[in-house]
Amino acid sequence: MAKIKPRIKITEDGPYIVTGGVPLYEHTIVYDKDGYSKGYKETKKYGVGGSYSLCRCGASKNAPFCDGSHTTVGFNGKETARRESYVSCAERTEGKELDLTDYTDLCAYARFCDSCGGAWGLPEKTNKKEYRNELIRQCNVCPSGRLVVWDKKSGRAIEEKFKASIVLIEDPWAKCSGPIWVRGGIAIESANGEEYEVRNRVTLCRCGKSHNKPFCDGTHAAIKFRAKK
Repeated sequence: MAKIKPRIKITEDGPYIVTGGVPLYEHTIVYDKDGYSKGYKETKKYGVGGSYSLCRCGASKNAPFCDGSHTTVGFNGKETARRESYVSCAERTEGKELDLTDYTDLCAYARFCDSCGGAWGLPEKTNKKEYRNELIRQCNVCPSGRLVVWDKKSGRAIEEKFKASIVLIEDPWAKCSGPIWVRGGIAIESANGEEYEVRNRVTLCRCGKSHNKPFCDGTHAAIKFRAKK
């Protein structure tokens, strides 16, 4: 029997249906005394089978899994995100040795881009090793793929390649539960059957309140969303 490829199917006003035996984890953002995000700590690995349903309305009492609450809370899961490619939507900042692209609609408020004065001032300094390395680090820990760093000589993105996996982000500094971090080029199919661009990393909304569904737009932090476990 052929192996089923990892896939996420968005259901109309309902959950994300995950197939293909995708591992599911919980990671907590690690931050310094000033609130700058520095990395992640794995805090849980879920025992899941070949397929499972993840809540996207934010109301499940069995988070991260769907318990049918979307039907009782009147969840509106209408997808409003643009369907164009990342590159066509992102703005580019030219640098010395590296360029930075930024698609602000995808910001998941993980704050990895804030240290060292912010990622946007680093490209012009990337002829210096310390700034080059810092820009690469910031972009690679950005879960949503909002920020991507590019090598000017080769024209290729510099990205850590992930295996297919899904991570539920917890954010103790912001005192909230963060988005669903989809890693490793997992196909995401909309409720109407169309596919979104396959990317190495994206974040899906799990509070139910994003204005850029199915993707996270950071609203979870503003409303102090807490997943009910």
